Amino acid sequence: MQIRNMILGPVQTNVYLIINEETKEAVLFDPADSPGRILSYLDSEGLELVAICLTHGHYDHITGLPGLLKEKKVPVYGSRREERVFSDGEKNHSLINYGFSVTVSPDHLLDDGDEFELAGLSFRMIDTPGHTEGSCCYYIESEKVLISGDTLFEGSVGRTDLPTGSMKELMRSVNEKLAVLPDDTEVFPGHGGATTIGDEKRWNPYFRPGLYGSL
Repeated sequence: MQIRNMILGPVQTNVYLIINEETKEAVLFDPADSPGRILSYLDSEGLELVAICLTHGHYDHITGLPGLLKEKKVPVYGSRREERVFSDGEKNHSLINYGFSVTVSPDHLLDDGDEFELAGLSFRMIDTPGHTEGSCCYYIESEKVLISGDTLFEGSVGRTDLPTGSMKELMRSVNEKLAVLPDDTEVFPGHGGATTIGDEKRWNPYFRPGLYGSL
């Protein structure tokens, strides 16, 4: 397995491709912007896009999706709890930032713990509300890799002051859902650099079990 990263869009979102090196099949995470650049990269590397996964519905993670789907008829995965944000330009802030709504309708709506196979790899969706009500992460246990979206960053967590956000829920997600993963799990966030669960448990101030109960 390989992980490739493109930084796209107005707030430098990490757009990840997880690639099966043997089959050249690829799964795309959070197409932030610039579908033409993504398509050009796929073509230049001889990759076959087989699916797109969304960690949440904010504009800076979905804007490239409509353009991609015009060229690539692939299934889209996202959290069932995020439907309101996916479908509402005010809640996902596309209307505020662009002056028009960007909305998406995933083909597969996932619940916490759902497992599915793409490109020869097994993925598990972990429900991690807080940044938005339906934010989620994708865990590839065999590779010890977590695509964390805007739930967990290196040394921090996602903001919670936008529609449907909740700091109490985010703290619960981080401490009850992510802190239990193996320390050597590599974390690939929606913005900024990669990290590990172990480093975040050691240095990230938001890894504080019990604190969210007082928020």
